[in-house]
Amino acid sequence: MSHVPTGYEPPVIRDLSDFDRQSGSFIERLLFNHRGVVVALCLLVTAILGFQATRLTLGASFEKMIPARHPYIVNYLAHKADLAGLGNVVRIAVENTQGTIYDAEYLETLRKINDEVFLLPGVDRPFMKSLWTPAVRWIGVTEDGLDGGPVIEDSYDGSPDAMRKLRANVERSGEIGSLVAADFRSSIVLVPLMEGSDGAGERLDYHQLGDRLEQIRTRYESDRIRIHVTGFAKIVGDLISGLQQVLLFFAVAIAFCTAVLFWYTRCWRSTLLVVSCSLVAVVWLLGVLPTIGFELDPYSILVPFLVFAIGMSHGAQKMNGIMQDIGRGTHRLVAARYTFRRLILAGLTALLADAVGFAVLMVIDIRVIQDLAITASIGMAALIFTNLVLLPILLSFTGVSAGAAQRSLKAETAGMQDGHGKHALWAFLDRFTQRRWAAVALAVAVVLGAAGFAASLHLKIGDLDPGAAELRQDSRYNRDNSFMTQSYAASSDIFVAMLKTPPGECASYANLARVDALEWELQQLPGVESTNSLAAVARKMAAGMNEGSMLWYEIPRAQSMINAIVTRAPREIFNQRCDLLSVYAYLKDHKADTLASVLAAVEDFARRNDDKDVKVLQAAGNSGIEAATNIVVRTANTQMLLLVYAAVILLAFITFRSWRGVICAVLPLMLTSVLCEALMVALGIGVKVATLPVIALGVGIGVDYALYMLTVMLSFLRKGESLSRAYYQALLFTGRVVVLTGVTLGLAVATWSFSPIKFQADMGILLAFMFLWNMLGALILLPALSCFLFPPGKRTVPEPGVTPLQRAEPSTPAS
Repeated sequence: MSHVPTGYEPPVIRDLSDFDRQSGSFIERLLFNHRGVVVALCLLVTAILGFQATRLTLGASFEKMIPARHPYIVNYLAHKADLAGLGNVVRIAVENTQGTIYDAEYLETLRKINDEVFLLPGVDRPFMKSLWTPAVRWIGVTEDGLDGGPVIEDSYDGSPDAMRKLRANVERSGEIGSLVAADFRSSIVLVPLMEGSDGAGERLDYHQLGDRLEQIRTRYESDRIRIHVTGFAKIVGDLISGLQQVLLFFAVAIAFCTAVLFWYTRCWRSTLLVVSCSLVAVVWLLGVLPTIGFELDPYSILVPFLVFAIGMSHGAQKMNGIMQDIGRGTHRLVAARYTFRRLILAGLTALLADAVGFAVLMVIDIRVIQDLAITASIGMAALIFTNLVLLPILLSFTGVSAGAAQRSLKAETAGMQDGHGKHALWAFLDRFTQRRWAAVALAVAVVLGAAGFAASLHLKIGDLDPGAAELRQDSRYNRDNSFMTQSYAASSDIFVAMLKTPPGECASYANLARVDALEWELQQLPGVESTNSLAAVARKMAAGMNEGSMLWYEIPRAQSMINAIVTRAPREIFNQRCDLLSVYAYLKDHKADTLASVLAAVEDFARRNDDKDVKVLQAAGNSGIEAATNIVVRTANTQMLLLVYAAVILLAFITFRSWRGVICAVLPLMLTSVLCEALMVALGIGVKVATLPVIALGVGIGVDYALYMLTVMLSFLRKGESLSRAYYQALLFTGRVVVLTGVTLGLAVATWSFSPIKFQADMGILLAFMFLWNMLGALILLPALSCFLFPPGKRTVPEPGVTPLQRAEPSTPAS
């Protein structure tokens, strides 16, 4: 088969004795002249880290999910002991489907559930509440004054008389709408949790807790009893329980990538080596994590597949280059060294860009994202060794099948005979090196960018749907959450503002009046369903202490009466030192807009009413913590993108030594980022802890394609070739693999959209979009931009010295 030299290939060396083993860089000589040692070391590391990977655990932490240094969270943590039950809480609603709670059989079931839950590890037992706990009390006015006691008295025996007393006690307890449903068909077991199990400092095992809760549900549910469970711990437990389904989708994606790669190469040995080296990187990552004391959590569980996907992209490029050189007749060892020379800088820069894309997530003050950033950066470091070093060395031993090597050159040899016989796709893409086609492509890109930017302005921070955004709306958890919202006026979405006073002055009239004013302003917000505070309790008890007359429904001015009220008030609305008051706002949901409106109202009130002694502090409760998280995510979203692009621009400039090349590489990535945010708006996906990393990943992953394409293009342009020829050579040498990996990985992660875990489905859709769109940017916008940035008079790009490609290989004159 005749072959037309392209000007990019090194000499064909069939006999290894004709090859100078001391050629190439020091790193190349060190690695390839000691191939056996390198492979042995990699095998040893794989064995050690493979064993370590068996010790990897999957867990989660509530405090890792919150921005610990944000002022609102600092306020919460400073008063955490006084705010028990306002952070990590599980709510268990026990429903009587055939009657009300005033049923002896129902109450006996509730008692058993209460007792079992009370003994679960991690429960903050003194603050647990249900109808059966002594902390839930009633207060009433009698002819002798105020009276009270536990809602379920010690004398309760299930008799009709005891049931009548229970009904009266519930109605006087103030718990209707909070612990007891308004229709009296269900009641709640409120379960505050501690991160240190039983206060011993041990980590709370969310997986075990979730399993125990499901066992309780299974044991006590019947035709008459239905159990609903909500809370952060239940969400995490469900995510961990769904791990098998997550792994199934990973397995499908890996199998799909392997099948497509084999279809492309028709060579099992090279296909399995590419897949194996990518999986070795995953094994190294999973082995390093327990070694340094890390664990996987539901939000970083996707990182191993991303490492595999990026490894497949780089591995396919190395394999493709080696196949082409072997097809030309070069010895497999020499072919491996040639490919190492050509692509090591582009591959290293791309992986460093990926690592930087992950590393900038460290600026986000949320521990779970910082852990994800470290985990992913370790994965990128592993890929440098497994796919840039180990894979070429292994291929230098095995080579590729003769049929695969010949097939890899068919398109090239057919297409270089005076430009005739080009593959239809390559011929079409080559049109974008012409000014007319390039102008149209850039005009379309500008329109898309403008439309995408306009749409991205509507991107919301936080959850856009009620319930757990990480799970499907029809999931058991979200159905349970819907039941809670419909049945209880005091929703599970609680925002708590705190009033800090001098010690002993929380119950002064002036401070109660200030709390009352804040409570009134919160009640005017459409997202607030109800409120509670010491001021509200004082109003009710003042009326109760005056024969129930609503004429006295006001905060008493007499301090002695206020003191009498405080002695009977629930402890969750003020603390032991009487220097902190809590104002509860029960929200209709925890959507971003709802939280933002509550935050704005409290901040405005604080500006108008704070003084040197009394200050309004934010924020506690699950919604208060989420509001602070949204603020951090909003700031980090912009900061993160700026840092990612700054790093990518710097790395691209170091690689290309050409500002024009940097623009060609970066502008398509920017368009992808804008369109990704527009897609999130269209799909109703908010920016939150689970989705924030995807935006940064898109930049790091996408730059791979541009770097490989531009490395070849700039080499030819620097030799004075036309843009059309330079681009066509880039398509032949790396473009086929760009298309292959872009489409393959895009379709593979698109299968995640069928996952029952919604945040995995969202990640799959967004990653698929970015894989495919970055591929299109490298194939269409890159030549279109080059057409204008590298005009004919400037296509012999000046070189500030010897380029990496010139160092890497001798040139062969074109004939």
